[in-house]
Amino acid sequence: VQLQASGGGSVQAGGSLRLSCAASGIASDYYGLGWFRQAPGKEREAVSCISSTGGAPHYADSVKGRFTISRDNAKNTVYLQMNSLKPEDTAVYYCAYGRSSNGFPWSASYYCSGYGMDYWGKGTQVTVSS
Repeated sequence: VQLQASGGGSVQAGGSLRLSCAASGIASDYYGLGWFRQAPGKEREAVSCISSTGGAPHYADSVKGRFTISRDNAKNTVYLQMNSLKPEDTAVYYCAYGRSSNGFPWSASYYCSGYGMDYWGKGTQVTVSS
């Protein structure tokens, strides 16, 4: 599985960015895609995840109401629309993929726990200036 993320950049506070992550080599009906981020000096944290089988996406409390995750299963691509960006959103954003290993669909929240993710893409920098 390969993950190719794009869409990072620099923006002023209140602005918007859209991240994209194209996944190749997926061979499972039950999988999840998501976004994690890591700011300098901080641990990696989950931002948002979505399951291939539908259900409610998972969002970190800090981005609820501002970020929207979506997917295009036909293209194996996941998007993260980030609106009302804040300086504290500045981080390297990573796309991740995980597949269910027990034959059952997993929830988006489980994928965002980190335990459900098997592959990680190279990060894309998002910088929000005040």
